[in-house]
Amino acid sequence: MRIAVLGGDGFVGWPTALHLSDLGHEVHIIDNLSRRWIDTELGVQSLTPMDSIQERCRIWHQETGRRIHFHLLDLATEYERLKLWLGESRPDAVIHFAEQRAAPYSMKTDRHKVYTVNNNTNATHNLLAALVETGIDAHLVHLGTMGVYGYSTVGAPIPEGYLDVVIDTPNGPREQQILYPTRPGSVYHMTKSLDQILFQFYAQNDGLRITDLHQGIVWGTHTDQTRRHEQLINRFDYDGDYGTVLNRFLIQAAIDYPLTVHGTGGQTRAFIHIQDCVRCIELALSDAPKSGERVRIFNQMTETHRVRDLAEMVSGMTGAKIAWLPNPRKEADENDLIVTNDQFLSLGLQPITLAEGLLAEVVDVARKYAHRIDRSRVPAVSAWTKDLAQRVEHDPEGKRLRSVS
Repeated sequence: MRIAVLGGDGFVGWPTALHLSDLGHEVHIIDNLSRRWIDTELGVQSLTPMDSIQERCRIWHQETGRRIHFHLLDLATEYERLKLWLGESRPDAVIHFAEQRAAPYSMKTDRHKVYTVNNNTNATHNLLAALVETGIDAHLVHLGTMGVYGYSTVGAPIPEGYLDVVIDTPNGPREQQILYPTRPGSVYHMTKSLDQILFQFYAQNDGLRITDLHQGIVWGTHTDQTRRHEQLINRFDYDGDYGTVLNRFLIQAAIDYPLTVHGTGGQTRAFIHIQDCVRCIELALSDAPKSGERVRIFNQMTETHRVRDLAEMVSGMTGAKIAWLPNPRKEADENDLIVTNDQFLSLGLQPITLAEGLLAEVVDVARKYAHRIDRSRVPAVSAWTKDLAQRVEHDPEGKRLRSVS
């Protein structure tokens, strides 16, 4: 297949592009490289050193003989160029990763909120409109988030996208399936909720074939493909805005930094290893809906854990200390999370679960590149409200000079 990977320079996009190219597909990366610009804005870099996207593609060709094509294009602002490229290239499938992906970044300031909504919503809608206008029968696979469901305690398994309900009518009860109600916990999660509505409309109105993957928190470093050459290594974020919780714990342990648990640590989250992410994309591509079918929704996760349990596990493995800090997020102190992921299991996914060897692998990578870490960027300091900002801890290590008078 000819596959367009939108946002293919990113944390999940790059290993997905490699995985699909390795399977023999013709892969085209479309990216505006905004994630690299955000690194510059935040004054922080990937833990792992990353070459330019052009050099990464060159190394992949050198190692495998396969080519990955790169196109510099901004989906949110360059609609006509996007439409032209789609019309000329006519991909069989489009994988949409091209959205600002960090909840803390989306809540930093009003400017970051506006940017996240403009970038994410416009990119998604421009893509949908362009697919309709060009008449391409491409399968659209979108990387969403489990966060659209919210993190309240429901007491029942969260289904894959659709909820069975009974509605009282003048003629008696009537059964119906509705889109599972969203309860986004950040501006970022809100944009993913808006994506769902856009997908529903374009699937029913124009017959677009769409799969929406509600993904859990990604952990891990390598895939089979990124291990082939040091210059193919994936980006790895450790900062308080973009670093995911388990990866951050493992990095903190590697550099003798306290494991920062916010609030009670009773927040339950869904997780998935980076290798399973790319495998799930492959499986979703192989099971495309037909034109006229409703949006196919998968819960792309393999296990759930409470944050404090993860911290205690990493602490037990590494000897790291745990720091209990005020929570910058507006969320419940404790929640349960029961998730259904039957569809991927039925397609043959054999989940990679939290194993000490893989956890140790992340610690080893962190130690190798520890000289690249700016310890001042480790704390999570982006607050959900102005009131919460007053309680944020900026110095978990306690190294700031303090008055003794």
